[in-house]
Amino acid sequence: MEILRERFLSLLPRFDIKYKRYFFEQVDFKDKLIGILGARGIGKTTFLFQFLKENNVDLSKKLYISADSIEISNISLFDLAKEFSMKGGEVLVLDEIHKYPEFQRHLKQIYDFLDLKVLFSGSSALRLENAKTDLSRRAVLYRLKGLSFREYLELKTGLNFSSCSISELVNNHMEIAYDVMNHIKPLEYFSEYLKKGFYPFYFENPQTYYNKLEEAINIVIESDLPILFKIEPKNIIKLKKLVKLICMSEPYELNLTKLAQKAGLNRNTLYHYIDYLDKGNLLNILKPAVKGDAIFTKPEKIFLNNTNLNFCYCENQKTGTIRETFVVSQLRNFYHLSYPKKGDLLIDGKYLIEIGGKNKNFNQIKDTENGYVVADDIEIGSGNKIPLWLFGFLY
Repeated sequence: MEILRERFLSLLPRFDIKYKRYFFEQVDFKDKLIGILGARGIGKTTFLFQFLKENNVDLSKKLYISADSIEISNISLFDLAKEFSMKGGEVLVLDEIHKYPEFQRHLKQIYDFLDLKVLFSGSSALRLENAKTDLSRRAVLYRLKGLSFREYLELKTGLNFSSCSISELVNNHMEIAYDVMNHIKPLEYFSEYLKKGFYPFYFENPQTYYNKLEEAINIVIESDLPILFKIEPKNIIKLKKLVKLICMSEPYELNLTKLAQKAGLNRNTLYHYIDYLDKGNLLNILKPAVKGDAIFTKPEKIFLNNTNLNFCYCENQKTGTIRETFVVSQLRNFYHLSYPKKGDLLIDGKYLIEIGGKNKNFNQIKDTENGYVVADDIEIGSGNKIPLWLFGFLY
């Protein structure tokens, strides 16, 4: 216990970060058991330490533990939490909990038998959400996303900007854009965000950003997914190849039969691997609305999770792919997205959008109620034509 406390106290000064992300407004800290899900490198650990620093409980009654720490590899997590509670502990933070064997059983026991507030984080949404016990009845789960364009601008410039809902955006986009343009020229920053602005560690050292990003991706593919889904080591290279092939493909030209052949997979395995990569926060998938298990439902479009991954994986970028990937990355987890019969994207079954360059017209979505063109390379729109960059202000 003393070794864990010493490690916690040594880490605390490293997270003296003042900037608070959108996430702080969403989490209800009154709950007893709170789970924070999100991709590697997305800022979960920073969030946990910010919570620990701001919590009013005495420092002696708080403890941070990384679940993959060697110090707890042969210790019962419940017994450790029990000892902490018996010594007056009140707030326990467990980072990367999915690395601990049978974590759900231990969390259930901690919730049921100990008077502790517990925050835990994990990079695997699937393993946390589909725990075999009734953990979901006890824990409240939240999903932390990468930096929005708005958050990136705040960190880059030191200015503050308001977020907006999709309904506010489509109805008041001119006013929102004018307000931003009173302070900055958004297009001056947009290209850099698309290339390097999604993961917070960009601001630690921009020069080594892609090295760190590739390392984070490799950990997911080489370690996290094989452990969670029992993928044989010989097939790890096929997962990497699959990501590369998707990066090189246009979303609307994706041929799953050819993709399976190029990746060296049969069709059923391909569907499983696409689902795994989606759960690992490396892909975003658009499927038609279906009932029941949708794993074997043909995806209509497949994107990398965010545009930074495109620039990391592919030497040559397709402009249309980058635009669509950006919009989907800003909307996912907040709105229901589906692939429409016409247009590029249907949001919450209500807002139909067509994505393109500054000269994009309404031909493909004409005579459509709530149809909007989302145009790149414009600072401000008019009517039902909205600047692409503004979709980065949705959170």
